Amino acid sequence: MKLLQLSWRYLWARPLATVLNLLLLTLGLAAITLVLLTRAQLDRAFERDLAGIDAVVGAKGSPLQLILSGVFHLDVPPGNILLRDAQALARDARVAQLIPLSLGDSYRGFRIVGTTHDYPAHYGAQLAQGRLWQQPMEVVLGHQAAQATGLQPGQPFAGSHGLADGGAAGTHAAHPYVVSGVLAPCACVLDRLLLTATESVWEVHEVAHGKDDDHDAAHEDEKREITLALVRYRSPLAAATFPRHVNTTTNMQAAAPALEITRLLRMVGVGADVLRGFALVLLLSAGLSVFIALWSAVRERREDLALLRMLGAPPRRLAALLLCEAFWLAALATGLGLLGGHLLTGLLGYLLAAEQSLPMTGWLWLGVELWVPALALTVAVLAALLPALGAYRMEAGQLLNSR
Repeated sequence: MKLLQLSWRYLWARPLATVLNLLLLTLGLAAITLVLLTRAQLDRAFERDLAGIDAVVGAKGSPLQLILSGVFHLDVPPGNILLRDAQALARDARVAQLIPLSLGDSYRGFRIVGTTHDYPAHYGAQLAQGRLWQQPMEVVLGHQAAQATGLQPGQPFAGSHGLADGGAAGTHAAHPYVVSGVLAPCACVLDRLLLTATESVWEVHEVAHGKDDDHDAAHEDEKREITLALVRYRSPLAAATFPRHVNTTTNMQAAAPALEITRLLRMVGVGADVLRGFALVLLLSAGLSVFIALWSAVRERREDLALLRMLGAPPRRLAALLLCEAFWLAALATGLGLLGGHLLTGLLGYLLAAEQSLPMTGWLWLGVELWVPALALTVAVLAALLPALGAYRMEAGQLLNSR
C-alpha cells in the first residue's frame, strides 16, 4: 500500500506530463471502445432485422437500396411493383411466405407501412396497448414511434406525404388514421414504424389523387401497387434459383439481404479500420510519452531513489515504483476511456434516434471490452519497462553521482 501511495504522489508531482499522458491514453482507448460498441450493435441490428428474410423483391434499381428501404427503412425505395406480380411470386413453389410492404407516407419522420399481420408476427411483436388493426385507416405504433409522437390508442392523426420529416403534412389531412394499438419494445425495426393495412395506403392515395368510389373496382385492382415484398424460402436451395428467376423473367428484382449487407459492412469496415488505426497511433504516442516521462523521472528523482536504497529498499522495489506509476496511468485511462467510449456511443445513438435510424446505446457492456484495460496495461507496462530496468540496475552511489 505504501508503494502505491508513493507512486501516486510521484505521478502527480509532474501534473502537466501526467495529464498529457493520460489524455493520449484515454483518447486511444475511447476510440477503440467506440468502434467495439458500434460495430457490435450494428451487427446485432442487422442480424436481428434480417432474421428469416431470404430475399427482398421490388422495382429494379440498386439492390442495396432495396434492402435498406425494405428491411431497415433507412432509404427510399427504388419504385413500386404491381400487386398481381407479387401475388404470382407468392404462389411460386419455392416461396414459403411473402409479406407485402407499401411505403410512401410518414408521421413526424416515422414511416407509415402498409402491410399484413404477418409482418409484426414475423418479428414476434407483442402488443403493449390496444389491438392490431382490423380495418383500413387503423394504425399500430412501434414503441419508439409511440414515445416520440405521444400518440395513444384512439387518437387520430394525419400522415405526411413522403418518407422524411417535414413532408407535406396537409396532403392527407382530410383522411386521418386512428391509432388502434401500441407494440411492446422488440429491439427491432418495428420499434420505429407505424403499421397499418395495405388498403389504408391505397385509400389515402386514391383520395389524394381524386379517385371516387364509382371507379371500376376490377380495373383498379389490376393497377394496384405495393412498394416491395419480403420473401422467405421453403428450402435453402431456392436461393440458387429464385433471385435469378425474378431478375431475368420479370420487371422486378430480387435482392439477397445477406449478400448486400456483407458488402455494406465491408464498406463500413473501412471507416472502422481507419478509426481503429487512429486509436492505435494515439496509443503508441501515449506509450512513447509515458516512456519519456518515466525515463526522465529516473534522472530527476535520483536523490530520492538513492535515499530509498540506503534505507534498505531492494532494487526490485525501485523498479516496482516506476511500474506502479504506469499502472496508475493505465487504471485512470481505462476508466476514462471506457466512460468516454460509452458516452460517445450514447451521443451517436441520440443523433441516430433523432433521424429515426438504427438503434444505438451507450448503456451496454460487451465482454470484448475486457481487452481495453488489458491493452492499456500492456502499453503502460511496456513503456515503463526500460526505465524500471534502469532503476533496478543502478546502485546508490551511481544514483547520487549521475549528474
